[in-house]
Amino acid sequence: MFIVTSYTQAIIFCIITMICWGSWANTQKLANKSWRYELFYWDYVLGIFLLSLLFAFTLGSHGELGRPFVADLQQAKGSNICNALLGGIIFNAANILLSSAISLAGMAVAFPVGIGTALILGVLINYIAAMQGNPALLFAGVACIAVAIVINAFAYKRMMKNQQKLSSKGIFLSLLAGLLMSLFYRFIASAMDLNNFESPAIGKMTPYTAVFIFSCGILLSNFIFNTLLMKRPLAGSPLRYSDYFKGNFSVHLVGILGGIIWGIGNSLNLIAAGKAGPAISYGLGQGATLVAALWGVFIWREFKGASKQTMLWLGFMFCLFILGLLLLIEAGK
Repeated sequence: MFIVTSYTQAIIFCIITMICWGSWANTQKLANKSWRYELFYWDYVLGIFLLSLLFAFTLGSHGELGRPFVADLQQAKGSNICNALLGGIIFNAANILLSSAISLAGMAVAFPVGIGTALILGVLINYIAAMQGNPALLFAGVACIAVAIVINAFAYKRMMKNQQKLSSKGIFLSLLAGLLMSLFYRFIASAMDLNNFESPAIGKMTPYTAVFIFSCGILLSNFIFNTLLMKRPLAGSPLRYSDYFKGNFSVHLVGILGGIIWGIGNSLNLIAAGKAGPAISYGLGQGATLVAALWGVFIWREFKGASKQTMLWLGFMFCLFILGLLLLIEAGK
């Protein structure tokens, strides 16, 4: 089994997580404009599940350290399996709400508000559960990111004040998604032996097995959550399962790619948690807010036409985000 052996390596993995988690939503925008996000989401979830299987039977099954995937799954304690499954269910509910918020409010707003909220609460929850890292630096970093989120919302409000495009529903859904998103990581982390990936305690799981169970929770719960959303969509007319099969190969492939991108980030983040600690690992991963905001502002031009003063506020927001992330990294040294 492949494991992280140094703090530096763990930080690199968390930065990759940040990029993956902040970039997967681009695939939602790349899908056909007529392709509803509810339909896109089926492929996205399938991508997460397929990636977990691939990692389980490759990185999680070969090498001299740890238990191979199948053996680890067979010895896993029922309560730990349930925790990982529950983590997947909670994440799926949060992510469906976030996907809805993206379609209503845009990436530059939905990600900073939703994932930013998840970062603040998630770091607090995970630090209380496993007090690893310098708390002063850790929460100073979180404070910088919190201020950056407020500035981003302020800049968005300034830009949209004379337009009717402002979506209060999108902002509300972003907040609700963030509240749920802050909880999922603790459940999956509790199913693993974070102190010893080389020889995990009996009943605990390796990151690869935990991610697989977590992905099963996402996949199974999707038949409930996404089905309800298709029948009672937040925007647009109701959908049927037959609508999913009307999509062409490229549209489905884009959705699967989105899930694979997110899944890579998730797996690397949990692998890194053994050396960085769950609070720092989770916090850095959720720095995806910065990456998503960069995509939204500079690539998708979601702030096109904004005043110079608004763009200055955005620049200040980016600086605070970077400072906050640097403080999180320093907190683990």
